[in-house]
Amino acid sequence: MSSMEEHGMVTTYEEMKEVIDQLGIVPLAALIPGHPSVNGLTKAENWHTDTELDPWAWRARFPGEGLAAYGKFIRKKAVLVAREWFPAYAAAAGSSQSLEERYDSGLCSREALTLLQIIRDNQGIETRELRKLADMKAKEKKTAFDNAVTELQGTLDIVISGVKERHNAEGEKNGWNSTSFETAGHWMAENHIPEFKGTRDEAVAWLRNRMEGKWNPASVSWLGKVLSW
Repeated sequence: MSSMEEHGMVTTYEEMKEVIDQLGIVPLAALIPGHPSVNGLTKAENWHTDTELDPWAWRARFPGEGLAAYGKFIRKKAVLVAREWFPAYAAAAGSSQSLEERYDSGLCSREALTLLQIIRDNQGIETRELRKLADMKAKEKKTAFDNAVTELQGTLDIVISGVKERHNAEGEKNGWNSTSFETAGHWMAENHIPEFKGTRDEAVAWLRNRMEGKWNPASVSWLGKVLSW
């Protein structure tokens, strides 16, 4: 895999799907020491080209097609997790407590709780509408909003549904695309992905077993430390 990463051998969406299916967890950019990333496996000239070979577009296509969950799951960085791996990953890296319980214990922010409650009622909501409903459209509230959205991804409460185009009143594309969000449970249900049946320790064991022989041992060790496995 290291030689593949060095030479940017992944060109198509289908090839990247095979990599994600094999490795289970693939960050968008370099993150896990000794482990491939979408950026490292692809050619720089294909990025942001709005073509079928554009890896930037794949990040929305994978969750949209139910092939991989996408979000800032590790150290506030964007990661793709294969659909087969996601239930165990969510059980191993997420919390067994509801966000309400964590809030009552002082383990999450009020903004995160507010956003999650809105997302639960508006699955697939895009960023601008979410900020509006949360009364966080003001410029001075943007940092708090961004931090809360990232917090919810890191605790596996939400995932990125995809990216929606912005259009003006005439229906023409206008401005940057907008990220949309849904709860992790809703994404799994919509894509017929069953929840992991087992304890957190059993989920960790499941993941370690799948990583064996496919991951660099140092990469496994690093992830274990970061996620307190």
